[in-house]
Amino acid sequence: MRTYLVLAHRTLIGQHLLDHVRSLCEAEDCRFYLVVPVTHPRDHAWSDGEVEAAAQRRLAEGLEAFRGVGVEATGETGDSNPVYAASAAMRHRPFGDDEWDGLIVSTLPPGVSHWLGLDVVSRLKREFDIPVTHLVAPRDRTEASA
Repeated sequence: MRTYLVLAHRTLIGQHLLDHVRSLCEAEDCRFYLVVPVTHPRDHAWSDGEVEAAAQRRLAEGLEAFRGVGVEATGETGDSNPVYAASAAMRHRPFGDDEWDGLIVSTLPPGVSHWLGLDVVSRLKREFDIPVTHLVAPRDRTEASA
C-alpha cells in the first residue's frame, strides 16, 4: 500500500487535490495522512485556541472530502511553519514503520500563496528524500477555498 503525506490548509478540499488523490489510487491502494498547519489571520488579533479550532475544522472537512472520493485518510493539525509541520508528522510515523511514498503539497496560486513566498516546496524537496508533488489550486477557485 502506498502512503502519502498531504500538506495543505486552504486548498485541502480543492477539486485539484481530490482529483490527484483519486488518480493515485486508481493504480494501487493508497492511504493518506493529512497535515493542516495552523494559519494566523492577518486581519485581526487571534488566540491559539482560535487558530487551532480553525485548523481542526479544516482537517475534519478534508477527512470527509477524502472519504467522499473513497480513500483512506487520517491526519493532524500542525505548526504554523508548514515545513516543520510536515517534518514532525513524518517523524511521528502514524502508520507504524511504513515508509512514506511521497509528499503532496497543495498551495494557492502564485501571488496569493503565503507558502510559495516562504519557498516551502523547495525547502521540502531539500529536506526529504521522497518525491514531493506540488499542486496549485486554480486561480478562479481561490475565493471559494478560503
